[in-house]
This record gives sequence, structure tokens and C-alpha cells, in this order.
Amino acid sequence: MQSILKSSHGFDLVPIESKLLSNRTIFIEGEINAEKACEFLREIMLLVSEDAEKSINLLVNSRGGEINAGFLIYDTIQSCKTPIKIFCVGQAYSMAAIIVACGTHGRYILPHSELMLHEPLIESQINGSNSSIQSIAKSLMKIKSKINGILSKHTGKNEIEIEEATLYNHFFNAEECVAFGLVDKIVGLDKIMEG
Repeated sequence: MQSILKSSHGFDLVPIESKLLSNRTIFIEGEINAEKACEFLREIMLLVSEDAEKSINLLVNSRGGEINAGFLIYDTIQSCKTPIKIFCVGQAYSMAAIIVACGTHGRYILPHSELMLHEPLIESQINGSNSSIQSIAKSLMKIKSKINGILSKHTGKNEIEIEEATLYNHFFNAEECVAFGLVDKIVGLDKIMEG
């Protein structure tokens, strides 16, 4: 998609993503993977180098994805000194829900958006020896514990409450997200636009 930009030479067509990035708005959409996580890191580094004080809007609409890629995004947000306001626009499932919940400078959700939490999933069919399968299970339990700790930290819920909420695919509407501590407030487009 293109945006029309007026310049001294007339009008230029620029990708809408570039225009939004110049307005300090970043999107995480679709599957979260290593490529998207690195792209997110590059965009944050660029915006911080341009102005370390001015806030950044992060809009999330994703069904989740790779755990390690999500942890890279999480670590970037947590260690960034520049304020990052996070908005759920549509859906934030699985790892995307954790990213929305981890905001420290405002976590927002549009009225008809939703988050979904669940236990970590194995991303492929398991093959191997009994010892290999036991090792995979132990690793999965460590990841589950790490994710539950992160959610507990950012929601104010204890780990037993988080454990109960992640035993199955647990969908939260906007009001339930606020009540559970996954977001701070339900907002409209005007809040996103105020930048």
C-alpha cells in the first residue's frame, strides 16, 4: 500500500509502512518469527537513535508464533528506555498476548479486540528416543514456568492464577483483559492517533 507525500518536487508515493514508521508507529502482525523479531529490533533501534525521548506506538495483531522470537521482542521492549505504548488491534494470541501484556508505558486494547493465553505448544511432531522426549518435556516445562513468571509480573496475578488461565486456550475480551491485568485500558483509534 502506498501513501502520497507532498515534496518540493511535487508528489511522491511512499510505502505506508515507511510513513507510519516516520510517525513512530510499528506493527507486529501475522506470525511471530525470527525475521519479524529482528525487523522489530531494527525499527526500535532506528527510532531510538532518532529520538530517545519521544514515545513509540506498537500495534499488535497476531495469532502468535515462535517462542524464542517472542522473547526477543519481549526483551527489546523491557530493556528499551524509550516509552513504548502497546495496542492490541484485532487479536493477540499466545506469544502476541504476552507481548501486549508486557508493556510498561501503557497497554491498550480496542473495544472488540481479544487476547488468548495458553500453555506453550510443541511446534512440530516429536520423534526420538525416550530420553530425547523427556528432555523436550523438561525444556517445555521450563519455558512454561518462564512464561507464567512473565505474565505474573505484568498482570499482578499469582502464578497459580496464571497456571489456571493458561491450562487451555483462554480467550479474553477487552473488558476481561482489563480485569485480568493484561491491559490497562480500552481505547479507540483516537488514542493511537494522538502519538
